[in-house]
Amino acid sequence: MTITITRATRNDLPGILALQKLAYQSEAALRNDYTLPPLHQTLAEIQAEFELAIFLKATNECNRLIGSVRARVESGTAYIGKLVVQPEHQGQGVGTKLLAAVEHESQAARFELFTGDKSLRNLALYTKLGYTETHRQATPNGWSMVFMEKLSH
Repeated sequence: MTITITRATRNDLPGILALQKLAYQSEAALRNDYTLPPLHQTLAEIQAEFELAIFLKATNECNRLIGSVRARVESGTAYIGKLVVQPEHQGQGVGTKLLAAVEHESQAARFELFTGDKSLRNLALYTKLGYTETHRQATPNGWSMVFMEKLSH
């Protein structure tokens, strides 16, 4: 499979939002918590976020959207979020390529991201790619978010 990573445009946002809601279903199921903010983000909210962040998209050889990631850079740190991949393309390197591309594109000295403590596949991926846990933060719903960082080489 050929994967192409490019900057997303405003026209890509409805598709990215739909993919985000699909991809976060598995996260919600892990916790039996369907109140996760990514599941309820609106088009207006993602459009506002687009003005402040780097949005990348992954497409396949048919130019079909199969993944996305975004990052907001502040004071030398890229805060990476909402790394999502079409469920049928997970485990095929799409997330790895998106993460490497957003790190490169952000030109930051430090990268930070977070995921749920039950998201073992995400935690394994981030650890494999050089991220280390910095702390955990409890949520009101009784589970923990795992915050991780990586320093630029």
